[in-house]
Amino acid sequence: MQNFKFKTKKGMTINAYKWVPTGEIKAIVQISHGMNEHILRYDGFAKFLSEKGYLIYGNDHLGHGKSLLEGEELGYISDDDGFNDMVDEMKTLTDIIREEHKDLKIFMFSHSMGSFLAQRYIEIYRDKIDGLILSGTNGQPPVALNMGISLSNLIMKVKGRREKSKLIEALSFGSYNKKITPKRTYFDWLSRDEKEVDKYIEDPLCGNLFPVSFFHDLYIGMKSIHNEEDLQNISKDLPIYIFCGSDDPVGNYGKGIVNLNNIYKRLGIRDVEYKLYEGGRHEMLNEINRLEVIIDILNWLEARK
Repeated sequence: MQNFKFKTKKGMTINAYKWVPTGEIKAIVQISHGMNEHILRYDGFAKFLSEKGYLIYGNDHLGHGKSLLEGEELGYISDDDGFNDMVDEMKTLTDIIREEHKDLKIFMFSHSMGSFLAQRYIEIYRDKIDGLILSGTNGQPPVALNMGISLSNLIMKVKGRREKSKLIEALSFGSYNKKITPKRTYFDWLSRDEKEVDKYIEDPLCGNLFPVSFFHDLYIGMKSIHNEEDLQNISKDLPIYIFCGSDDPVGNYGKGIVNLNNIYKRLGIRDVEYKLYEGGRHEMLNEINRLEVIIDILNWLEARK
């Protein structure tokens, strides 16, 4: 694993890594991680794919891990449009990868928040990548999205973009544990593997209370994904693989990825498929059946590299 840094078009410094296979490189996978975590949580997954001949790149999104603006806390992305700033940061990394490896296919693996960034990415940047994997995602805006936009906007007007609100966090995640019994922790909805949940809780770079501006920009960005004109801009030749657990609240317990699959098929995308893992929760890469999940991803990549 090699650590490096790059700058966005706005001059923000991004912390990144790459995992280089020892032999011939089959293709490249760029990882886009989720909210309130960091790229090194994907180290095991990246090492597995690297051992199979894939060159892996990934970065800490703005406001996450070691990609923090000077003087800012975790979760503060930027002063105006954090969602699209993260999308642009992903595009900058793709450009770096393409400059270094002009003849290799680039696939993007994206999870949770990262998957919503990726959904926006393929609407704006039509021909940058050669395939997309969406994990722990959804194809319909959350019911409370407009309420979240209004409430977060009000709080920011009164107290600024750096204000933190447990009310906003509860609106976003408060119901995620409701179907789990018995409840052991606030983050049981992430995985059935208690060790993985505990690792998340014990990680100082995970599970923090983010500022209101993060949620506001995320809500606005998630709403923008569903603009019909932008959806039509997605390449019909882009292979897309969607998956989540049947007990994943982010994916509306499986309904969300079915909806997203149907949207992409309606658009005329030729190679789109989904898989629902029975009993799985939000982080399928950290689930009790994670080897099955990773092998399914590998098989999908092998068929399209």
